[in-house]
Amino acid sequence: MNELPETFEMNFSRLPGGSFRLTASQILPVAPARAFSFFDDPHNLAYITPEWLEFRLLNDGGGRAFEGVEFKYTIKWLGFRIPWRSLIVDYHPPKEFTDIQIIGPYRKWVHVHTFRPASEGQKTLMKDTVDYRLPLGLAGRFVHIWIVERQLRDIFTYRALRITEWGLNKLSN
Repeated sequence: MNELPETFEMNFSRLPGGSFRLTASQILPVAPARAFSFFDDPHNLAYITPEWLEFRLLNDGGGRAFEGVEFKYTIKWLGFRIPWRSLIVDYHPPKEFTDIQIIGPYRKWVHVHTFRPASEGQKTLMKDTVDYRLPLGLAGRFVHIWIVERQLRDIFTYRALRITEWGLNKLSN
């Protein structure tokens, strides 16, 4: 599958203080509880992450997300292996949860995942809202313009394709 779903939307905006916001959404062909359970499993993050990031999960927090669990993993960015630690906060199954970066490449990373019933029956409107800020002030904003926004666009586009593939496979099983 190489075609983006018609329902996929992604936008970037600038926030005060040098931060940015990425929003991405799409309709999945599964019920919200089923969609939530896919994202509740940290092992699925590797499935929806492009290979060029060389994502490695170092601990799985017991195999499920919950309020207060920390996940440790690494990614490869511009040839360097970078540690990333995230904490799950505001965990409200099957509607939403938030992960925040504790250690990683961003100065700030707050990723809110929401799952709402779509108007078409047993489908889900999945939305990602990521508020982030890069280190290095003005230099970080230039890195955002030339590198980071493009990479995040590629990452979330890849995710949309893989998530759609997963949803369609679940419908046929």
